Amino acid sequence: MIVGLDMGGTHVDAVLIHQGEIIEATKSPTDRSNLLESVWGTLKSLLSGQDPSQIERIILSTTISTNAIIEHKTDSVGMIIECGPGLPNDFLCCGRENIFISGYIDHRGREISPIDPQEIEQAVKTFKHKNIPAVAVTGKFSVRNSGHEIRINEMLKDEFFPITLGHTLSGKLNFPRRVFTSYYNSAVYTTFLKFSKSIYKALQREKICAPIYVLKADGGTMSLKAGEQYPVNTILSGPAASVMGGQAFLKASQDAVFLDIGGTTTDISFLADGVPLFEPLGIKIEGLPTLVRALYSVSIGVGGDSRVRVKNQSLVIGPERQGPPKALGGLCPTPTDAMIALGLIDLGDKHKAISAMKEIGGPLKLDPVAAAKKVLDTMADMIKDKVEKLLNEINSHPVYTVKELLYGKKINPKFIQVIGGPAKAIAPMLSKKFGMPCRYPEVYEAANAVGAALARTTAEITMFADTAQKTLSVPEMGLYEKVSQGYTLEESKMRALDLIKRQSMLFGAKEGEIRAEIIEENSFNMVRGFYTSGKNIRIRAQTKPGLIYRLRSDENVSS
Repeated sequence: MIVGLDMGGTHVDAVLIHQGEIIEATKSPTDRSNLLESVWGTLKSLLSGQDPSQIERIILSTTISTNAIIEHKTDSVGMIIECGPGLPNDFLCCGRENIFISGYIDHRGREISPIDPQEIEQAVKTFKHKNIPAVAVTGKFSVRNSGHEIRINEMLKDEFFPITLGHTLSGKLNFPRRVFTSYYNSAVYTTFLKFSKSIYKALQREKICAPIYVLKADGGTMSLKAGEQYPVNTILSGPAASVMGGQAFLKASQDAVFLDIGGTTTDISFLADGVPLFEPLGIKIEGLPTLVRALYSVSIGVGGDSRVRVKNQSLVIGPERQGPPKALGGLCPTPTDAMIALGLIDLGDKHKAISAMKEIGGPLKLDPVAAAKKVLDTMADMIKDKVEKLLNEINSHPVYTVKELLYGKKINPKFIQVIGGPAKAIAPMLSKKFGMPCRYPEVYEAANAVGAALARTTAEITMFADTAQKTLSVPEMGLYEKVSQGYTLEESKMRALDLIKRQSMLFGAKEGEIRAEIIEENSFNMVRGFYTSGKNIRIRAQTKPGLIYRLRSDENVSS
């Protein structure tokens, strides 16, 4: 049996899957003041009467890192940045304290100037004086030679925790993105570590020994232990669960719109020829570009529990959520109240829902039914307007999917797939607004938990071989070894495929599930004088995001 659990801002959803069938699904409110008990309470309800020894694995999709950033509850981070010559550094300042040091590794991994130990000692004093607990160290070309980062770590490791070294997060050369990624990894490290330790303790208490995984932003999983080391990759795992959940029930090769309508937000994503769109460089977090691989997804502040009010004779929905719907004891009218008032959802106290719609309808001179319809109509308009703006933006740039770059492709959706609590109730309205079929699976309320449960483990490595220097490096694995001067591109590709399989298994993948592929390969001759002195070989390999398998499709369609 496989357990999938998605911890959203409003609800915790969980599913139990056995031999391709969902045998149990449950939903409970998220208590933001006690996330562990929210997760564990849901799991206890889901697993009641089950044999814990039959659970093969547990996969979590968690907002813990994302919430820490949004709510400004991250650790203070001291940044040590080695820029080298020729690069202004002010725009790289992202930590509470930013120390720029001398020393330089060039683009081929050669040390041009060593680090100055006195500069590191001064950085230690500065961080200590300002009570900064966490550190991130990033050098411009550390992915070619990590020696400086490793030596600095040796000087700091007894004084600070955590310490993130930039070269361990990605082998890509984009230095600014690596700086910001390193910063966020250290900023959320202890928050995620406390969460993971609590999960382990709770499972041990209940004698559950199954391996635990966490969903990443790219729609793949890694072991919870790997998540403790690289928590930055768990940021935006919620939207990734939405996309994977939608795909779990889908057997289509058309362009489509994916919507996950939760209590607080609606996540919007797209399919190109049946394949999810992908962020090729990495996502932005709080405006800073990073190297975090991610499925394309945009959230807007409108959901089933968004606050509804009338302002200047106009209906306003969201972006804030101020508790549950009035029908469930909340203080403010919500779209869920509108759905209950119209009989689209059988939930809570219908009289309170109608009262909420009277509150909205009064200033607009509408009866409760008309007010409820206007609320849902406005909600659908808000989603449609955002989808159209995103499509215009996407279609003005090259389209990337998890598989490839689609040259000249324009996304032209043929249907909408909607999941989340309000999916069934709002599907007819969305179908009418968009003028196309709107589908929702049978277990639309817990589809994102299904996506988490069935996601494959993913990993990526970047290999760089310099045959003139007879060196090969894979920064993400801490691998640096010697090669012959005759080392070829084909040998590099074979080695990269072997290493990406090893890296995937370190992240918790099972051998039969690994789908390794080369996603980039380049080989350049290096010329000295009139002669070729060697080759510069660069390889990127990944295990492709995807599902272990799809479930039987029990879709409903509104058109």
